[in-house]
Amino acid sequence: MAHSHHHHDHGHHGHSHAPASFGRAFAIGITLNAGFVLVEAFYGVIAGSMALVADAGHNLSDVLGLLIAWSASVLAARPPSARFTYGLKSSSILAALANAALLMVALGAITLESVRRLLDPQPIATGPVMVVAAIGIAINTLTALMFLRGRHHDINLRGAFLHMAGDAAVSAGVVLAALMISLTRAWWIDPVVSLGIVALIGWSTWGLARDALTMGLLGVPPGISEAKVRAFLCGQAGVSAVHDLHIWPMSTTETALTAHLVMPAGHPGDMFLHTLAHALEHDFGICHATVQIEVADHTHDCALTSQAVV
Repeated sequence: MAHSHHHHDHGHHGHSHAPASFGRAFAIGITLNAGFVLVEAFYGVIAGSMALVADAGHNLSDVLGLLIAWSASVLAARPPSARFTYGLKSSSILAALANAALLMVALGAITLESVRRLLDPQPIATGPVMVVAAIGIAINTLTALMFLRGRHHDINLRGAFLHMAGDAAVSAGVVLAALMISLTRAWWIDPVVSLGIVALIGWSTWGLARDALTMGLLGVPPGISEAKVRAFLCGQAGVSAVHDLHIWPMSTTETALTAHLVMPAGHPGDMFLHTLAHALEHDFGICHATVQIEVADHTHDCALTSQAVV
């Protein structure tokens, strides 16, 4: 519906929340972990350790997760096109969902294997298991540290961090279990430790999956209060009402907003809109704000005034 009395402005200002490049971290992490998967699977078979074989499968899922996350980061950097006017930024949200799903599948596989081995404990060659798992701790910890800086600002990088940190914890559990088994010959220790690690990783994975699903459904990103943004807009000089307010994630690092502000005739115009766009980015981290001004006129009611209308 056309609104001839409306003025539109798209805030053109710096996108300080754009994701940093983690291409090198992804490349190193994928190379190290892919090589380790082969080594771990080989020695798992040689040592007769299903724990190592299962962990190799888990690590393989993590390599796939890193590939997905890296692909998404590359796609998100592509410029907008006539078909994808926001670019492919939302691919990072899809990657976060895929990573969460992969983690859940990997945890499910480890849980099944751990329960099977708990019911039917099998002897293992503890020496090779401890050596290979110790190498896994070093590789996974190094990879996790490369994503440490970006995990608070990008759920996609948080997924990669959780993958690697989880693997380091699993490897540490394997070392501990192998050491205790070598001292006690109690074969049931290994699956019990594995189940404890699965529970720990599962708790973190649930948070990742919840946040990724919320973003996938275009929910208001964590850390932003819709009520506070609405109150902020209503508190601007000359604004008598706010409606059709929408806040959604464009990607795992960028947030967009649209709103209709009702103002009297002769409002300050462009200067007001530029100042408002800067304040929204500074105070709320919303770097893509589209604000539509409506001149207060009771003879023309906006069709989008109702909160029930999207």
